[in-house]
Amino acid sequence: MEAARKQDMPPPGGYKKIPFARVPPKTYMTGFQMFAAYGTVTTIGMYIYYLNAKVVKREDIEMRSAQNVIFPVLIAERDREFLKQLRRNRDEEAKLMANVKGWEVGTWYGEPIYKTIPKDKLMPPTYHEFFIHSDSKTQYNRANVKMWS
Repeated sequence: MEAARKQDMPPPGGYKKIPFARVPPKTYMTGFQMFAAYGTVTTIGMYIYYLNAKVVKREDIEMRSAQNVIFPVLIAERDREFLKQLRRNRDEEAKLMANVKGWEVGTWYGEPIYKTIPKDKLMPPTYHEFFIHSDSKTQYNRANVKMWS
């Protein structure tokens, strides 16, 4: 016995249409509105930048003025510390060579080291002469510091 065959047919009224047409996106702004928004945002941004640039310039001038004011004080303090270290070196030399007969501080057994230079002129010591009586760690640490002036 053979079963009756039934053909698959479309529903009554047919199938729905297949959507294949392009669906354009929803427009929120027109071209003119977009240019107007760009111009507005740019103008506001430029104004805020201008206000900020004024503040930055004013603070920069203030910082440079402060640096110009304090620079001579820092130089004077550096020179003062330099002379104090020279004094410490002379005192240490006097204490170290106290038992040596004929030794005068700042000379070589009474003879001046620099014969062509007046006695009241300061000859700056070399790096190693300056740190001669300090510990080696201080000398090595200072050797790696960039000189400021």
